[in-house]
Amino acid sequence: YRSNLLGSDLRITNYGGGNTSAKILQVDPLTGARVEVLWVKGSGGDLGSMKLDGFSTLYMDKLRALEALYRGREHEDEMVAYLPHCTFNLNGRAASIDTPLHSSLPYRHVDHMHPDAVIAIAAMANSQAITQEVFEGSVGWMPWLRPGYALGRQLAAHAAAHPGLRGIVLAGHGLFSWGDSARNCYENTVDLIDRAQRWLATQRAARRVQAFGGARHEPLPAPERDATLARVLPVLRGLCAEGAPKLLHVNTSDEVMAFVDSNDLQPLAALGTACPDHFLRTKIRPLVVPEAVHALAGGALRAALGELIAQYRADYAAYYERCRRPTSPPLRDPNPVVLLLPRIGMVTVARDKATARIAGEFYVNAINVMRGASSVDSYVGLDEQEAFDIEYWLLEEAKLQRMPKPRSLAGRIAFITGGAGGIGRAIAE
Repeated sequence: YRSNLLGSDLRITNYGGGNTSAKILQVDPLTGARVEVLWVKGSGGDLGSMKLDGFSTLYMDKLRALEALYRGREHEDEMVAYLPHCTFNLNGRAASIDTPLHSSLPYRHVDHMHPDAVIAIAAMANSQAITQEVFEGSVGWMPWLRPGYALGRQLAAHAAAHPGLRGIVLAGHGLFSWGDSARNCYENTVDLIDRAQRWLATQRAARRVQAFGGARHEPLPAPERDATLARVLPVLRGLCAEGAPKLLHVNTSDEVMAFVDSNDLQPLAALGTACPDHFLRTKIRPLVVPEAVHALAGGALRAALGELIAQYRADYAAYYERCRRPTSPPLRDPNPVVLLLPRIGMVTVARDKATARIAGEFYVNAINVMRGASSVDSYVGLDEQEAFDIEYWLLEEAKLQRMPKPRSLAGRIAFITGGAGGIGRAIAE
């Protein structure tokens, strides 16, 4: 219930993002003894919609015993292979890479969320000092470190060294918070997020700073916008469909329009997203399509858009070559996922409609983070190598490989003639 409540609000965490846990006593089916079991959101689940079968269950005594097997950060990934050996009651739900973070903390109930307001603070250049100011010492702060066993140990050490904390902000990442009961944990989490939201609102009002450096453009009237999209989207879809058909999603919300029409669009978009959960869905940077390009038509439009997308692919391939490790998975689809069109809005591209829509939701979260951080301090994106090491992490690759294969018509569009009569309706169904 707590997980569903937290996951239902996109200001608190994204679709598929964040995780929750509880440490409870259960009867061991083998020995009949009562043992401590960690219930933690499994890999690939969604907090807003998950049921009990979405949680991994692991013996806490076995998780604690892993301490003796840890060989240091250079051997971090091998620890994940031990997690299935800790499974309680033959639960087949794969444990996520955040499991060691929850098992290392001593609290009964733990939430790890990605709230826009807290990530805005976590993505500021002076994040540590501002965290202290916002939460008045009740929340700790730790520098960026990729999720895993080392981060779990550091979280536990920080909490032990600072008794009485209500949570810890991870720079560029998110918030850990906890409680003795599910209700207490939930109330603590939402109170900390509310405090961050109110602090940011107060700061913006006091500074009278215009979001993203103020407006550079006015949005096109709806009829002109829709005519432009009708002209641009089919061309864009064709150009981005390299290797597999794609579908598009358009977002013209107020948050998006404020960003794409702003003076700071180009420099902020170039910095990339901060939170790993964001760029895993959106790629680290979007493609900005200038009005001079999307105002074109026919062959000129296709040529100009094609040049922009070809340059994006080349830049993405160069990023891969700069940052790749000997063990890195092969280069993935180099096409942009997020395209920002001044005066028009945001277009997201993916293998199916739901994935395209969700990518757009993640980038709206990134926009909210950039607005909050740049209104108070300087916004800081994640270091390029760190971003690559998350995007092409072998553990993330394993998660992608576990995803179901696309259905036969994924990415395609069907047009059914015959209206809603018997045959047309039967085809649609």
